[in-house]
Amino acid sequence: MSGYDVCVLGSFMKDLVASAERRPLPGETLHGTGFAEFLGGKGVNQAIAAARMGARTAIVGTIGDDRYGEEFLELLKTDGVDTDWVIRHPSLGTGVGLPLVLPDGSNSIIIVSRANAAITPDDIEAAGELLTGSRVLSVQLELPVEASRAALRLASAAGVTTILTPAPVGPVDPSLAAYVDILVPNEVEAAALTGLDCDDESQVPVIARRLVDEWDLRGCVVTLGSRGAYVLDRSAGVELRVAPHRVDTVDTVGAGDAFCGSLAASLAEGASLADAVRLANAAGALSTTVNGAAASAPSRASAAALLDGSDIDSPSFAAAPPNP
Repeated sequence: MSGYDVCVLGSFMKDLVASAERRPLPGETLHGTGFAEFLGGKGVNQAIAAARMGARTAIVGTIGDDRYGEEFLELLKTDGVDTDWVIRHPSLGTGVGLPLVLPDGSNSIIIVSRANAAITPDDIEAAGELLTGSRVLSVQLELPVEASRAALRLASAAGVTTILTPAPVGPVDPSLAAYVDILVPNEVEAAALTGLDCDDESQVPVIARRLVDEWDLRGCVVTLGSRGAYVLDRSAGVELRVAPHRVDTVDTVGAGDAFCGSLAASLAEGASLADAVRLANAAGALSTTVNGAAASAPSRASAAALLDGSDIDSPSFAAAPPNP
């Protein structure tokens, strides 16, 4: 069935989360301070975030024929996400993620793809009506690049707005660029793509402009964690920084996905990129106040309330006119 607001092509990861005072040294065994299990993966996180923002949402991906897979189907059903295009692999287990969370809420994550790696371009072609009938397609890099390219190509050819989150960080196949409208890297990913340092705030606009030019994008959004976000919308001639929100952060796992899912939902409604980023920025901030990934995505009402009570934009960056 076509006609969805948001379609997400992405991964399913059962997160087995350890907390510790610090990261272990090589060869060291370190006592942790806590452990929890959550359902996550960038695809699932973004789909749930979009659904909680009110978007009619579907997800495409592959899970194992196991207990973790069943848990995902139940979770997505609860949030109203359509799973008709989720494939159950008969022998490969559902993907797992192994985050380590530090006391300040920062995290590092190891992922093991398992069934996620089994999705093929043929599977994407089978879901073609869904992809081409949606308003927005959101894709990340936790799945095989051939499948991601096939989905972006189909959607782009049909006039669907395409969003790429270039995560996990690493080399990005340049063939994807032709099919991407909006690129959403975080600080680490933006630095890896350009060789420039986001810690130097004067470089953030340079990074966004370089990515827009090199990828021939409609727009680029650089997410900056506790420093907010920077948005460049070439099609609208808008370039600005969106200010951060002050919240009590306990866990940053999934914050970027909450941001991207909210962004996709707002764009599907017809919001401008800048306005969509403002709401997404609030959603991402709120997600850091709750443990877990998929579970931390806020409701639209909560994100809107935080946004309404804040200063929206900051002049911290000097914004020059976007390149034509």
